[in-house]
Amino acid sequence: MSGQIQRAEDFTIGVEEEYQIINPKTRELCSRVQQILPIARKALGDTVQPEAQLSQIEIGTPVCRTLGDVRAELVRLRREVITAAAIDGNQIAAAGTHPFSSWEQQQMMPKERYQGLLREYQQLGRELMIFGCHVHVGISDRNMAISVMNRARVWLAPLLALSTSSPFWLGTDTGYASYRTEIWSRWPISGPPLIFESVAEYQTLVEALIATKSVEDATKIYWDMRLSERYPTVEFRVTDVCMTVDEAVTIAGLVRALARTCYLQALADKPFPAVRYELVRAAQWRAARYGLNTELVDVGEMRAVPARELVEKFLAFVRPALEEYGDWDEISSLVGETMQRGNGATRQREVYKHTGRLEDVVDFIVAETTKGITL
Repeated sequence: MSGQIQRAEDFTIGVEEEYQIINPKTRELCSRVQQILPIARKALGDTVQPEAQLSQIEIGTPVCRTLGDVRAELVRLRREVITAAAIDGNQIAAAGTHPFSSWEQQQMMPKERYQGLLREYQQLGRELMIFGCHVHVGISDRNMAISVMNRARVWLAPLLALSTSSPFWLGTDTGYASYRTEIWSRWPISGPPLIFESVAEYQTLVEALIATKSVEDATKIYWDMRLSERYPTVEFRVTDVCMTVDEAVTIAGLVRALARTCYLQALADKPFPAVRYELVRAAQWRAARYGLNTELVDVGEMRAVPARELVEKFLAFVRPALEEYGDWDEISSLVGETMQRGNGATRQREVYKHTGRLEDVVDFIVAETTKGITL
């Protein structure tokens, strides 16, 4: 294991968010990315991209060094995408699933990568009407990145619970806080990663998956946390896309602090809980099912605990790193707000309970997506 001091560029942050394109009259998803994308790219260039479905559009921040940078970029990117959609007569919504649109009405992006997914995965590809948030943290030493993954995997569940924003699917309350997680978990190479002894062991598995035609290439390994093939980063992929900028900043700050904390523990060769895959996956299922509304699984202690208790334990674990970056006051306050008013799934359900109309839920998501953004 390398004990090198991290270079100045490491522990940078990059955030990718996938958005829904909404018809403001019907509140349904609409397949307009090919019309909206050229407008958005006039302001944003290649930081805005198409995704698998024509009713999706994705942004990716530049490399950020502070949470202030992350916030500024997310505000800028959301504003320009929302503006571009408005020029085309549509709206943008950030939530893990659309409350009632059907996958049968969606069209796949006519790009070979996505058409290949459709040919290979068939019905799974057709139903891929979900929206996530991916956070990259810069770690150039790949062996150290593996050590970070080994230690961070036990904290993926509280990250997911804080971000859940997909309770509805095809017009039904699924009973899940993150039904997006359940849709995604059906894919063969998904879910939490295993423990790896080294980057060589990780790469051997990746090569075996490719050689056996289980995946076409390493970019199609969809674990909830993985080594990025494009950047010298660890990519955290476990969370729903967050409705508000505040929530997205919260997740980005927690992820960077988690990576930094785990890195320092690895550097000091501190032991970590080698929790079995089954328990980590069960913990994430519980986070997807209940969000913050009941008990979550403390996988290190192997017991169920109140969600607030696990979130507070998570905050305590990453607090030194948050303080190192000057982020503690902001992140602890934002997490407190989420615990008090509920995550995205809880807030969507409150709207539906009050009005009984899923169209009102879509309007609420659209409004939350613009919160804190001057249009």
